[in-house]
Amino acid sequence: MVLHRLVLSQAGSFAFQCYLHHFQNPYLRRPVSIGNNQEGTVRSLTSHHLTCNKVITYIKGTIAFKTPTYIVVEAGGIGYHINISLHTYARVEKLEHIKILTFYHVKEDAHTLYGFAEDEERTLFVHLISVSGVGPSTAQVILSTMNPDEIRAAIIGENEAALRKVKGIGNKTAKQIILDLKSKMIKSGGDTTIPASPADNTMRQEALSALLSLQVNKIQAQKALNKVLQENPGIGSVEELIRLSLKQLN
Repeated sequence: MVLHRLVLSQAGSFAFQCYLHHFQNPYLRRPVSIGNNQEGTVRSLTSHHLTCNKVITYIKGTIAFKTPTYIVVEAGGIGYHINISLHTYARVEKLEHIKILTFYHVKEDAHTLYGFAEDEERTLFVHLISVSGVGPSTAQVILSTMNPDEIRAAIIGENEAALRKVKGIGNKTAKQIILDLKSKMIKSGGDTTIPASPADNTMRQEALSALLSLQVNKIQAQKALNKVLQENPGIGSVEELIRLSLKQLN
């Protein structure tokens, strides 16, 4: 029954590839029946979506419709409904053509695409939904309330109050997010990023892009930028930020 719904819910080769994987994996196709308990089914689908998520890593096409919470991208004659955060919406609002990164989430009763303008945001989304009590919808709300730098800063700085400002995040979930993700944030993004104004965040992103174009390792670049911004909170230009960051790297 699970396999049948899975195939019917998606069109074309994408669903067929997912179906083949599910059928060929002896663990996933093992019958599970424990009365009304669906734990076995959920476990199978979770394992399944982790693999099937790699089937669609991005969609490139024309934006047929857009709202602050989702866009419809037409590609190959198919319109893809893709849920997005406000962070991504701000980057695609004026675009007509797009290459959007995606995460394909499967539940027994729903198949949903989530889209991201940047890989950094998608990676953070995946980390967030790995936390108990945080589903894709909640992760999307978090990414709409705070930008990735602010989320990372709140987690590394153990700022529960900042996380609790997000709708649907209480004390328990805020603590769990910090407990589960702090070490991952430090490992992937360096030291704590200083929360900044939108203008400062734009300057930081431009400086980071410039450093990456100079073949600087992303983690090292982020650490250098964080250190410069901590020591020079009133820095006035992207050029100066890049120059001081390069000095940190020497």
